[in-house]
Amino acid sequence: MAYEYAIALTGGIATGKSTVASLLALNGMRVIDADSISHTILDSSTQWVGDVFGSEYLISNKKVNRSKLGEHIFSNQDAKKILEEYLHPKIKQEIELQSIKQDSFKFPYLIDIPLFFENNNYDIKDSVVVYTPFEIQLQRFMKRNSYSYEDCLKRVNSQLHIDEKKQKATWVIDNSQNLKHLQNGVEEFVENIKRIYLWT
Repeated sequence: MAYEYAIALTGGIATGKSTVASLLALNGMRVIDADSISHTILDSSTQWVGDVFGSEYLISNKKVNRSKLGEHIFSNQDAKKILEEYLHPKIKQEIELQSIKQDSFKFPYLIDIPLFFENNNYDIKDSVVVYTPFEIQLQRFMKRNSYSYEDCLKRVNSQLHIDEKKQKATWVIDNSQNLKHLQNGVEEFVENIKRIYLWT
């Protein structure tokens, strides 16, 4: 059975989840990255993307143009549904395989799942949310990606509101301030996990 020792790591767009995943790894936690798995599967699905969405979403017919496909997906609910129905079973299958391997160590580990609460697709009891207040989240996303305010709002609103995720979480890591504050939050979370699981 998968997920026995798993903790779901989630958050929202531009809340700093990838940074937290890196900091957790530096603090000795093992992390399975759903985004990385998704990218690998998508990059190996060039033919399917070309057939379903058109060759304009490929780079030289050899690689998926993730940025252009992303723009299409976030402005077209039908296209988003088609892509998710194709990707999600494949992502889940790979995560389950990696989870079974991690469970064999009998220590807690994290699975970085961006849409953990939205899709309710993983039987994982505990979760940690990387939290950034909504307006800061939008500002960081605009600064990072140079999208318009409207585009950023559309993408952020395609996910469950960050405050709702915060309420659903077992633990929260606050990322509303600077990197030092975030590092302290990550270290405190890791110490809590060690105490709970008697991991010394």
